[in-house]
Amino acid sequence: MIAPTTGKAFAVLFENLKRWSVNSFFTTQWKWPSGLIKPLTSGLERKSVAIEKTRTDPNDITLVSLHFDGEMEPREDSITGFKGRLFLAEPSDVIYSKIDVRHGAIGIVPDTLPRIAVSSEFPVYRVRSEVALPRYVKLLFQTDAFRRQINALISGTSGRKRVQPSDLEEVEVPLPHTDIQRTIVDFWREAATAVESAQQKLAQPVNALNMRLLELYRREPSRDVIHSRFLALDFKDLAAWDVKSGRASAFRLACPSFHPMGDFIEETTELVHPSVAPEKEWPVYGVNNKEGVFLNGYQKGENFNAAYKRIRKDWFFHNPTRCNVGSLGIVPDVPEDAITSPEYQVWRVKESARTPMLYGFVAVLIQTPFFIDLIQFNRVGAVKQRMYTENLCQLRIPYLPKSEQRTYAQAREKALAELDAAKNYLAQARKDIEAMILGVKKV
Repeated sequence: MIAPTTGKAFAVLFENLKRWSVNSFFTTQWKWPSGLIKPLTSGLERKSVAIEKTRTDPNDITLVSLHFDGEMEPREDSITGFKGRLFLAEPSDVIYSKIDVRHGAIGIVPDTLPRIAVSSEFPVYRVRSEVALPRYVKLLFQTDAFRRQINALISGTSGRKRVQPSDLEEVEVPLPHTDIQRTIVDFWREAATAVESAQQKLAQPVNALNMRLLELYRREPSRDVIHSRFLALDFKDLAAWDVKSGRASAFRLACPSFHPMGDFIEETTELVHPSVAPEKEWPVYGVNNKEGVFLNGYQKGENFNAAYKRIRKDWFFHNPTRCNVGSLGIVPDVPEDAITSPEYQVWRVKESARTPMLYGFVAVLIQTPFFIDLIQFNRVGAVKQRMYTENLCQLRIPYLPKSEQRTYAQAREKALAELDAAKNYLAQARKDIEAMILGVKKV
């Protein structure tokens, strides 16, 4: 029995302690009938399907990154190069990070990732369909109430605290009838659909600019050197002896009126050492091809072992190994202490460029398929190709007059305003759903 709290003090008998942690003394008071509060294991079933790497086609299974918001992103690494055992997870399965679940790294495998591989640090569970809906389970995981319970389970040393499967499975949560769960899920889906609709409008200036870039490109070369299956070049025009460099050279020669990106952008690197403030919670940002730049989570200074890069509003950064699939973005409003991984490439629009370029226009440009095609053959490296800022500066693009740039930038701003309104509606829906799952608001 846990004693009621009064003020800042409470008492618990040693025989009732599970771990020596103040957080572990507290439990969430769900406002549901007691019969609907059940341990997670009632709705989840542990699965452990080992992957035999020597008998598995690497193209049939994908390694993923699990973010702090519960979303998953495929990695370029192959399972053949992974040291250690791997386990299978499929759509609608639950996976979580033993170390980062306290930050929100727990989620449902999406339908877009049919077969994924995870290490033993990411336990896998099947959702019992007769007890719970996967989407409801995901919403449950995202509540502050659930997060507080997870933080009460942490064990281990300060740097590598983990939540063990046996502890997670014992967490008691509300599992009402699936019809009630579906009502909550439908409410969420309505708000999420409004955001998806606004995001489609945000894609409109990208599609329009892409058509404009293709129009300008088709005026230049005698044939399509971007997609051609063969190339012919003089040795003097080759920068390096590989197909990518050859295509980049062919593109440069075929489009002499195009400008290198280096005329408009420049690298900017301000290193920050978070470990000098060990108790500070640092906002760490990531980038992907779905959201662009996003808040990945907060991390204590004591958990950093390297310098990170500072980012500021209207700067840009990209993932050097995944920019070829669109992992580039413009930095939104961020705190003064916002940082990102030292692996990411941070750059900004030149303020003193002879041919100025609007950062709002660049934000549209870097998302166009035309620009992504250019990235494909300007990357460097053999097995794991990368795009550093110096390589990005070598990309050649047509220059549009500032008035035309402004048209695309303004269209983007208008779409962003609609998207912000939809996200605010979604944020309110999230609060309502949290109250519903907690049991203090009627479903």
